[in-house]
Amino acid sequence: MKRQVHGGCPTVAGSKAAQSGGTGTTAEGQRRPRLRRRLGRADLRAVPEARRAVRELLRTWEGPDEQSQIAELLTSELVTNALVHTDRDAVLTAEVGPHGVRVEVRDFVAQRPRPRPAVAHEATHGRGLALVESLADAWGVRAHGVGKSVWFELGAEAA
Repeated sequence: MKRQVHGGCPTVAGSKAAQSGGTGTTAEGQRRPRLRRRLGRADLRAVPEARRAVRELLRTWEGPDEQSQIAELLTSELVTNALVHTDRDAVLTAEVGPHGVRVEVRDFVAQRPRPRPAVAHEATHGRGLALVESLADAWGVRAHGVGKSVWFELGAEAA
C-alpha cells in the first residue's frame, strides 16, 4: 500500500531564480546528492528546466531508469501546479537517499491541492495529482507558516 501524508499525519492511500545543488549529510555522516531551485512566478519555462535538473540529479541514483522517468514526470506535474495555481514563486528541492528519491515543491499559498477526476473536455487539466497519487510510492502535502509543500517519494518502501 502506498503512504500518503498530509501535514504530519500519515494515512494509507489507495492502490496505487536562485539555483543551488550539492549534497546533504545523513545522520551517519554520508553525503547525499541534493537539488534546490527557486522557480520564478508563473514562469512555465521552469518546468522543462526542473525536469532537466532532476534528470541530472538522478544520474547519481542507482534506481531503475523507469523510476527516473517517473520522477521527471511527477516533478513536471508538481512544478506546473505550483506555478499555474498560485501565481507566486515556488522552490523545488530533490534529494537522493540510500533508498530512493524525494522531490518537494514548496509554494507560498496556503490552499491545499486536491486530486480531482479528469474531465474529458479538459484534456490537459486535472490529471497532475492523480498521476502523483498513482505513480509515487508515497506523497503528501505539508503545511508551512506561509504556504505548503507537495512532495513525492520513489524507490523507497512506503513505511
